[in-house]
Amino acid sequence: MDTAGVKAFLKRKHVTPTLKTYFIDAMGAMAFGLFASLLMGTIFATLGEKTGIQIFNTISEYAKNATGAALGVSIAYALHAPQLVLLSAATAGIAGNALGGPVGAFAASIVAVELGKIVSKETRVDILVTPGVTIISGVLTAQFAGPGVSAFMTAFGSLVKTATEMQPFFMGILVSALIGIALTLPISSAAICIMLSLDGLAGGAATAGCCAQMIGFAVLSFRENGVSGLLAQGLGTSMLQMGNIVKNPRVWLPPTLASMVTGPIATMVFHMENIPAGSGMGTCGLVGPIGVYTAMGGSSGMWAGILLVCFVLPAALTWAFGEIFRKTGWIKDGDLKLEL
Repeated sequence: MDTAGVKAFLKRKHVTPTLKTYFIDAMGAMAFGLFASLLMGTIFATLGEKTGIQIFNTISEYAKNATGAALGVSIAYALHAPQLVLLSAATAGIAGNALGGPVGAFAASIVAVELGKIVSKETRVDILVTPGVTIISGVLTAQFAGPGVSAFMTAFGSLVKTATEMQPFFMGILVSALIGIALTLPISSAAICIMLSLDGLAGGAATAGCCAQMIGFAVLSFRENGVSGLLAQGLGTSMLQMGNIVKNPRVWLPPTLASMVTGPIATMVFHMENIPAGSGMGTCGLVGPIGVYTAMGGSSGMWAGILLVCFVLPAALTWAFGEIFRKTGWIKDGDLKLEL
């Protein structure tokens, strides 16, 4: 088969090996898998711990145990996998998560799904071949690649955390700004933080950056989008503004500048910490503040830190920066309008 034939075959199979496919579409879907399993499990675990109600702990255990399967299915769905491939991807996700954590599940699921799509409906025994190829390739990828990739991500995450503890001011600015930007981009900041095991002070700085983007854009665009926009961005995602950012990148400056202020406040003033599952979520479903509560256990100053770093300061700072940019003409009325 010549090159043109191979391209035509892959196109027919919906196999498009591009950075967008894997690091935007697949990783973005991965966040939903994490939310539906690990993140919800973490929330229920916190409820069980603080209320003493055992059923919450039971639900938490089942939800967390479903993480690998949820990751495999969510990635398969994003890659437009046919039914047999999508269902078989659960096994690949389980193996990847068991052997390499979320990053292992990510790698194993992508390989399994793409190979499964290639063989899907190509033989008379599709019911055996398709799930067989999907499962075998996923498990083998998990075994060979999962531990190594996971170890690298963990080591890099440890480097970031150590640097944040040693230089809380500068790293507070850097981590807050970068993770906040990642949250607004069409990639998954939650997946990145979980892959890096980003907790402790670095997790707190990441939380500050994510909250600055979500609450910041919600307040900054209130005159254009009203209450519905406030809720959609403040409790949903600032990713809704990506279309407007492309049209006028300057609208991104106010929340990003706010994150560069709240980051070091989180690390140096409130010593805010978070768990990996909450570090990259911001105020989405209030998962970020819940993660701070889980990590810090109601310690002194925690509630003031959550209130100021996650809500009050992002709103006030972004609004102030926004007013400056509106007066200079960098941001005009309508630049932040959403179609809700």
